[in-house]
Amino acid sequence: MKKIMVTGALGQIGSELVAKLRAEYGSNNVLATDIRVSDNREEGPFERLDVTDADNMHALAKDFGADTMMHMAALLSATAEKNPLFAWNLNMGGLMNALEVSRELDLQFFTPSSIGAFGPSTPKQGTPQDTLQRPTTMYGVNKVAGELLCDYYFHKFGLDTRGVRFPGLISYVAHPGGGTTDYAVDIYYKALQEGKYTSYIAEGTYMDMMYMPDALQAIVDLMEADPSKLVHRNAFNVTAMSFEPSQIAAAIRKQIPTFEIDYDVDPERQAIADSWPDAIDATAAVEEWGFKVDYDLDKMTADMLEKLQLKLKA
Repeated sequence: MKKIMVTGALGQIGSELVAKLRAEYGSNNVLATDIRVSDNREEGPFERLDVTDADNMHALAKDFGADTMMHMAALLSATAEKNPLFAWNLNMGGLMNALEVSRELDLQFFTPSSIGAFGPSTPKQGTPQDTLQRPTTMYGVNKVAGELLCDYYFHKFGLDTRGVRFPGLISYVAHPGGGTTDYAVDIYYKALQEGKYTSYIAEGTYMDMMYMPDALQAIVDLMEADPSKLVHRNAFNVTAMSFEPSQIAAAIRKQIPTFEIDYDVDPERQAIADSWPDAIDATAAVEEWGFKVDYDLDKMTADMLEKLQLKLKA
């Protein structure tokens, strides 16, 4: 990767991914694009882009001289359920445009999938890399279709497509963006601001999670991996930890002993969470490109609270 174009650059992952890529590859070598306008355009090149506009996407990538496309633009799980038709048009239309532009310009390609690609019939414990995928959400349907579409472009056109299935991602930089796992971000804000949190996810509901620094490093490591060693390419299971709400509350109490948690379950988001695995198996990612993580729940919690405290004071 030398010249990287990122779509959805102001989103939950994209905003931090762009900063990491610019630190590693040079600010002028990373073109950030989003349908919204950036307030920090002085940090590197930025262009407004609606990913459903294929012609503009092609023109921006070509003019920038991109050799890599990282397609991060998507509507997340809970938000997508509120407007499934719009979610399909944005998530699948945008992905198709990004793949076509990458094929036409011979770009290396990355897009993330998600644990949302699994469904209630998927094995919940030690979820295999290759397993039954019958999701019950529009977001999940989009992700399964996207995995297959990226595989198709690799086999049909030889496009160097790569991707991971992200678990819930936890970050102190971006605010929650409409995902089912976002309680695991909001709980830290409420711990510092109010000393208590009301969870919309029920006690005992396990979900896979990962701290954002590990997620970003996973993207870079996969994109820099030897392609001859990649068997799966487009949907590697990755995870760092699996926990339920009372466990993250217990981790917070190690830092804030008076912290309290209670529950007011949201049936819609709870149903989505119940359809996902409790803990997935990332063996394929470890074996094929050396996937690893640095943060467990306690280490992540300490860092989140420290960084958020500084952010909230500022």
